[in-house]
Amino acid sequence: MDRRPTALVTGASTGLGRSIALALAAAGHDVAATEIDPARLSDLAAAPEFADRRLVPLPLELREERSIDAALAGALEAFDGRLDVLVNNAAVALRRPAAEVGWDEWDTLMSVNLKGTFFLAARYARHLLAAGRTGSVVNIASTHGLVGLAGRSVYGIAKGGVIQMTRMLAIEWAEAGIRVNAVAPATVMTPSRQASLADPAQRRAMLERIPTRRFPTGEEVAAAVVYLAGPAAGSVTGQVLAVDGGLTAA
Repeated sequence: MDRRPTALVTGASTGLGRSIALALAAAGHDVAATEIDPARLSDLAAAPEFADRRLVPLPLELREERSIDAALAGALEAFDGRLDVLVNNAAVALRRPAAEVGWDEWDTLMSVNLKGTFFLAARYARHLLAAGRTGSVVNIASTHGLVGLAGRSVYGIAKGGVIQMTRMLAIEWAEAGIRVNAVAPATVMTPSRQASLADPAQRRAMLERIPTRRFPTGEEVAAAVVYLAGPAAGSVTGQVLAVDGGLTAA
């Protein structure tokens, strides 16, 4: 019997992370999913996509090196040392005028969105290099890392860092068969975004930036991740796939 592909998805209890975990399971993957509190993953485990696929809930705090090492070790142990895909999805948001950003706010956001993402990818690659195996990393970036928008400076700077990190790691690990790509969505109507865009005027302003005049869905972003993670994208590395309704092309 062929071995099932395996994936590790960070921040998978809600929003994009949940959509990505479900799409990977539907595509045949067993999935290790992380949250700071893994009890929040119980709803994901009950989804029909996991009826005949394995879900391994794991704790992860991206601001702590030991937690990163433990989460990766837990996924590798669960999957007998073989992990085909890493999806770096977990992130924190900050909406604040640049002149009002606090020192601690900057550190928290960068520690999760950039530093933790880098070190989890690096630890994953270290394992693959030592084992002589190939793999795929898909980073969730953002259109905020490609174009400017007032009030999102720190988030956009971090996501811009994720985009350049994707390119740098793709080149460094290409000969080892480790592909690194990113998906850069525009605003996706996750539950948290629905709350933040409850104001009709603000929602309309965000939509007017998107040429298709609609927000991408979590399922559309997840489909891009599944493509980049899989064999159909075997010659794709170092790329940023914008799922943005044409926002960055306008």
